[in-house]
Amino acid sequence: MTQWNKAVAATPPRSQVGKSSISNSEPLRALVRERLTEKWSPQQISRHLAREYTAEPTMRVCPETIYRALFAGYLGCRTGKLRTGRTRRKRQRRGVPTLNKIKNMKLIHQRPVEVNDRKTTGHWEVDLIIGADKERSTRYVQLIHLPDGWKAPQVRNAIATQTARIPAQLRKTLTWDQGRELTLHEDIEALTGFRIYFCDPHSPWQRGTNENTNGLLRQYFPKGTDLSVHTEQDLQRVAHQLNHRPRLVLGDKTPLEAPTTPLSLSWPFAQRTSHRDASHDGSTFRSRAA
Repeated sequence: MTQWNKAVAATPPRSQVGKSSISNSEPLRALVRERLTEKWSPQQISRHLAREYTAEPTMRVCPETIYRALFAGYLGCRTGKLRTGRTRRKRQRRGVPTLNKIKNMKLIHQRPVEVNDRKTTGHWEVDLIIGADKERSTRYVQLIHLPDGWKAPQVRNAIATQTARIPAQLRKTLTWDQGRELTLHEDIEALTGFRIYFCDPHSPWQRGTNENTNGLLRQYFPKGTDLSVHTEQDLQRVAHQLNHRPRLVLGDKTPLEAPTTPLSLSWPFAQRTSHRDASHDGSTFRSRAA
C-alpha cells in the first residue's frame, strides 16, 4: 500500500463522523482550532486525530469537514489559518525565456546524480521569497536575513555569513533560479564551499522542495507583505515552527525526526537553535534529503 493510500485509509469516512461533528464537540473544536493556529493543514490535523484517537470516533474528522467548519465560522476567524487564503486557482503566466546574463553558470543538468534521489543530506534549494534555504532530503528549512537588501553583493555576504554554522559535510550544493541576485555565485562558492547550480528558465518544477516550502512560508508572509518589518528573530521563529511540523512525505515526521542520516550527528546546528532564535528575513534554504 502506498503512503498516499495509507493516509486515505487512516481518514475516517464522513458518514462516521458527520459534518456537524466539530460544531457539536467542544474538545474536538478546541483541538482543531489549536492545530490550525499552529499552522497545521486540515490534512495534517485529520491524520493526527486518526492516529491519536483510534478508539474515539467522535474525535476524528476528515479534512473536508475541517474546511467546512472553518468557512462556517465554527473555528474562529479563518484569516491566516489556511496556507494560501485563495478562493480560486491563480492564473499561470507563460512568457518567452530571456537571454541569461549570469556568467559561467552550471545548469541543473550538470548537478551530481545523487541529488535527485534525496538519500543524502547537504543538497539545498534556495529562493529569494524572503531568503530561504531548504535541504532536499530532510526538508529542513533555514531562513536567511537580508537586512541590507537583495542585490548580488548583499545576497553573497548574507549567504556566506549565515550559512557558516552549517557543518561542512552539509554544504554540498545549492540549486537556484536564474535571478540576477546570484550574479556573484562564484564568490559564494569560494566563500562557502557550496557548488551552485541553476534551473532552466521558467522551470519551477525543477525545484519541487522549494515550491512546496514557498507555499508553507506564504502562511506567515502573504504576498504583498512588507518583509522589512520582520527581524531575524521573527524569521527564526517561523523556521522553528516549519522544522517541527509533520510532513506527509516524511511519513508524518518532522524534518528533525526523519533523517536519512542521524540528525543528532548531521544537524548539530539545528539542535542548538532555540524556539526564540530560529529564523531569518531574506532568503530560504530547503533541504532535499529525507
